[in-house]
Amino acid sequence: MAYWLVKSEPFKYSWDQFVKDKQTFWDGVRNYGARNNLKAMKKGDEVLFYHSNEGVEIVGIAKVSKEHYQDPTTDETAWVVVDLKPVKKLKKSIPLSIIKTEKRLANMDLVRLGRLSVQTVKADEWLVIMELAGEK
Repeated sequence: MAYWLVKSEPFKYSWDQFVKDKQTFWDGVRNYGARNNLKAMKKGDEVLFYHSNEGVEIVGIAKVSKEHYQDPTTDETAWVVVDLKPVKKLKKSIPLSIIKTEKRLANMDLVRLGRLSVQTVKADEWLVIMELAGEK
């Protein structure tokens, strides 16, 4: 299993809306690095849900429920989506300010590649996030 992080601006698509919807396809990715990460996702992989721009924090955990397929919002074949389902809201959300000061997360994509909307998360980073969120 692999771990990932997806970003969403809460005013566009929030964790609460995601939970209400019970499932979504992750669309709108127009960056080749982020697109390649979508293509690498496998069913069952776990995904951190991050509120960007406002909130600026990891708020929940989702799972990949369907692997990549053509983005239905565009005719351009370069772009794909995956289906995600919410798993749970974190006991404690993790603000970016905490992530940036946590030495064990210094190499995390969220710190190094801040603007990438779909990112990898290493297994050891996942464990640190779970610890910070009180999920351990």
